[in-house]
Amino acid sequence: MTTPCFTPAAFTFLRALARHNDRNWFAANKSRYDEHVRQPFLSVIAAMDAPLAKISPHYRADPRKVGGSLFRIQRDTRFSNDKSPYKTWSGARFFHERGRDVEAPSFYLHMQPGGCFVGAGLWHPEPPTLRRIRDFIVDNPTAWTVATRAPAFVRRYDFAGESLARAPRGYDPAHPLIGDLKRKGFSVVAPLDDAEMCSPRLPNLLASHFKATAPLVDYLCAALDLPF
Repeated sequence: MTTPCFTPAAFTFLRALARHNDRNWFAANKSRYDEHVRQPFLSVIAAMDAPLAKISPHYRADPRKVGGSLFRIQRDTRFSNDKSPYKTWSGARFFHERGRDVEAPSFYLHMQPGGCFVGAGLWHPEPPTLRRIRDFIVDNPTAWTVATRAPAFVRRYDFAGESLARAPRGYDPAHPLIGDLKRKGFSVVAPLDDAEMCSPRLPNLLASHFKATAPLVDYLCAALDLPF
């Protein structure tokens, strides 16, 4: 059975890809990507199925090569000035069962040399979704505080993404949670070092993070009328 973790060869490949980000090089080294990045990542995703089901029966760890939790290595360059064809990182989204149809919070794992992290929440939602979450925070401030202000949570996680300089239109600038209402997204991250990604304990570590961030994801699901 494949050990559900990575090896240093995964990081060696991604560093090399950053230096040689072109289609010819990737074609010549695709077997390295499959062996050291994609297959180990699919094994990690498969190993998270049972732990994730214990946290929420509505979340999925989908280990399919295409169309599952793993992001494609190819970049979408249609609207970018950077035409580099490949991502120099790999990531997986552990998604809500309705996540294909509506915006929904998710759990996330990111692998990048020197920049690995685990995350949870909703990254830069569309304006209608953002407003629903803001309104829900205004209406349910205590539950938001419980989900995001527990000392153990604050020690482990930082909110990611940008915030508005001023209070969003229609919200009280003096609201006690105005700092949260200014956010353009509601996701948290915690760093992982490369050695943790290469440890056979990686699935247990991820399960611990997913369990710790579940109150935030649960709250966001409630805001969007999604089951958790």
